[in-house]
Amino acid sequence: MSWFTRKEKGINTPTELKKETPDGLWHKCSNCKKVMHTREHKANAYTCIHCNYHEKIGSDEYFELLFDGNTFTELDADMSSSDPLQFVDSKPYLSRIAATQKKTDKKDAVRTAYGPVNGLEIVVGCMDFDFIGGSMGSVVGEKIARAIDHALANKIPFLMISRTGGARMMEAGFSLMQMAKTSAKLALLAEAKIPYVSLLTDPTTGGVTASYAMLGDFNISEPGALIGFAGPRVIRETIGKDLPKDFQSAEFVLEHGFLDFIVDRKELKTRLTSLFTMLK
Repeated sequence: MSWFTRKEKGINTPTELKKETPDGLWHKCSNCKKVMHTREHKANAYTCIHCNYHEKIGSDEYFELLFDGNTFTELDADMSSSDPLQFVDSKPYLSRIAATQKKTDKKDAVRTAYGPVNGLEIVVGCMDFDFIGGSMGSVVGEKIARAIDHALANKIPFLMISRTGGARMMEAGFSLMQMAKTSAKLALLAEAKIPYVSLLTDPTTGGVTASYAMLGDFNISEPGALIGFAGPRVIRETIGKDLPKDFQSAEFVLEHGFLDFIVDRKELKTRLTSLFTMLK
């Protein structure tokens, strides 16, 4: 059985002949830690094939999932923040904006667009958490307001997908005013009897929750999303009591009447089409 015996020792394979796994070929679930093929994960609407964990995604992925053939027209694509307060923390605000734009290839924390969803024309606003925590500044408020104007002018439904840490502290009062502006625009949408659905994803907190995120004709959420105004630690310290199990999860919020239903991302496009058709 000499063929079991290695005759030569210290065999080295030349670098050019070594086989390496390409980057991005596999995806590891953030929840159950199991591994799946990236292509399989994407085909499953960026949810885990093992535990159904909904991976956090942004506007690129949501637009691809919702718009037919990923065909849409973006609104106000080049709008970018100024620095009305000349704000400086660890770096000047404008420097932070420029660095984040370069890193994310986004102009700000929200993108708005219109296009067909199962043949039904709708306007979609989607927040990107990677852009300064999805924080709501003047550009976010203005882009959402203009998206609502487009829905009003064309009498088509509006969908807002929120994923945010709340108001943008670098813009202080300018940021907080976006709560009033977007809420007033949504009131016009309601008066015109044009449907508005708000989709809350993980996380949706702060001033966004206190304004447009909770003003939908239907407020819906993805499974397991964190939804609230202040964080659990702040609330615990304020009331001096332990909080209920799964406090501020989408399931907890639904149970207490602040959501209409929870939708699996794989069914999102179909459920939204049915909902908007019913509301027309």
